[in-house]
Amino acid sequence: MWDDLWVTPAELADVRGRLEDFAGEVFASFSRREQRANGGLYMRGLMLDGRRKSMVPMAERLGVDHQRLQQFITSSTWDFAGVRRRLAQRAIGVVAPRAWVLDDTGHVKDGNASPGVARQYTGTAGKVTNCQIAVSVHAVTDTCSAALNWRLFLPEQWDDTLVGDEAGAEAIAERLGYPHKNLYRCWNGF
Repeated sequence: MWDDLWVTPAELADVRGRLEDFAGEVFASFSRREQRANGGLYMRGLMLDGRRKSMVPMAERLGVDHQRLQQFITSSTWDFAGVRRRLAQRAIGVVAPRAWVLDDTGHVKDGNASPGVARQYTGTAGKVTNCQIAVSVHAVTDTCSAALNWRLFLPEQWDDTLVGDEAGAEAIAERLGYPHKNLYRCWNGF
């Protein structure tokens, strides 16, 4: 089923001009040309065939150094809210929604290293299990759904603002990946 969602390099080459125009619109607020180019590169990497969408496999498929993608996501400062807003506006124009849906999705996890992982209920598994919970807003019709915004739910043990001491708050911030916060901020853009 998932194999039909990805595009081949040849298919990507056929639509590259349209994709670059789209990336230019989505990343228009980026002040530096290099950031806009890396945003488009990252977008192409997400679209290419291959189940692993981490930096190294995507970079290999794109034929670039993975540090270029890694730097764009983890340490380049950019306005994720503006990017999401432009994507949502574009999706609403295409989907012409008949309703808005607020939904949560559980992502079952084996370990506890990913942000937000805790023992909690998820309808995905139908029970309390080790998982992440994501909350999303979708524009929907009878035939399609487009995610407009999403946020990773952080259970109490992952919320650095609820810890009473500075050392505990710093430990949680470290677990969340600070100072590599762009990826976390992008995921939590409400």
